[in-house]
Amino acid sequence: MEKNAKLKTRDMAYIALFAVLMAICSWISIPAAVPFTLQTFGVFLAVGVLGGKRGTLAVALYLLMGAVGLPVFAGFSGGAGVLLGSTGGYIVGFVFLALVMWAMERWAESKTWRVVLSMVLGLIVCYAFGTAWFMLVYARATGPVGLLTALGWCVLPYIPVDAVKMALALAIRKRLAAAIRIR
Repeated sequence: MEKNAKLKTRDMAYIALFAVLMAICSWISIPAAVPFTLQTFGVFLAVGVLGGKRGTLAVALYLLMGAVGLPVFAGFSGGAGVLLGSTGGYIVGFVFLALVMWAMERWAESKTWRVVLSMVLGLIVCYAFGTAWFMLVYARATGPVGLLTALGWCVLPYIPVDAVKMALALAIRKRLAAAIRIR
């Protein structure tokens, strides 16, 4: 019974640690229509190292910290206004990215190409949700924007950068998971 309690405490500590890591990753940003940050790297790493359940909980904790006003988003921002703003859909989309990776976890096992596929599919879902959100919020504030324009502003410039983040997370994940003995 004590062993389970220790595992739960350790799990909570790792979840909190990775939520903080995502916050730190968000602070490293280059301003743009949708800021270039390392948040997706943090999401990939959290789910890759902690596994689907704990990784998704870390992402949810990160969003909760930001929603209550802690400055965990890009530009040291926080609050519900950020999540409800034009780029908030990409931040909320991190939960969907994590959920897709979690859903594919049993199938993905530890084969690298399967983990890459789960990351790519999760990122596509995140992009889709974030772009739909962006178009909706932008249309309310400024006027309608076409899908191709939104993709050009919010997705296409980020694909190469996100591919690098994915590669970095893959390179680190096995060693880090073994070092902290999660898997």
